[in-house]
Amino acid sequence: MSAAVLLMSMSVDGYVAGPNDRPGNPGGDDFMRLHEWYQDASGAVGRPEGAAGAIWDELNATGAVVVGRRTAEQVNYYGGDHHGVPIFVVSHAPAPDAVAGHEKVRFVTDVETAIAQAKAVAGEKDVLVHGAVTARSALAAGVLDELQIDQVPVLFGGGVRLFEVLPRRVELEIVRVIDTPRATHLRYRIRQN
Repeated sequence: MSAAVLLMSMSVDGYVAGPNDRPGNPGGDDFMRLHEWYQDASGAVGRPEGAAGAIWDELNATGAVVVGRRTAEQVNYYGGDHHGVPIFVVSHAPAPDAVAGHEKVRFVTDVETAIAQAKAVAGEKDVLVHGAVTARSALAAGVLDELQIDQVPVLFGGGVRLFEVLPRRVELEIVRVIDTPRATHLRYRIRQN
């Protein structure tokens, strides 16, 4: 059965974006520090060596992506292709002209519908969820199934927190822990009430 899984790199103090996160500086100051764990030996973005490679493999085995509009804009809608799967953008605004040629990019007005549609096309594969606001919305709506938090050993001290405010307490079940020199990779299943 398909699961909606948030994949997010995060500082120890809970930030997923650095200070000054804005258009022109997506992810804020020193944003790439949170993503060094998936750089290969040459420093290029790619499958990391060792145990963390399993997370990279899981990301690339998902059957669809659900992402918030702000995150989608910051990454230029993944150029219309995120490992060959449909991309569902949660937004109340209509699609911009910039995505007109991106056949895999679909706009959906709410996170519940986006995740339902993504799971339908993903079949047995998981759905990758990106974006802090989208994650919080999916969690509040009860449609987020798992969290893959890649906790990087750094304190940002400011920026965008992943779970700034939640509507209620959420219980988690530890599924897996992979400890590497660059990050501790924590996978949780969300206990739905």
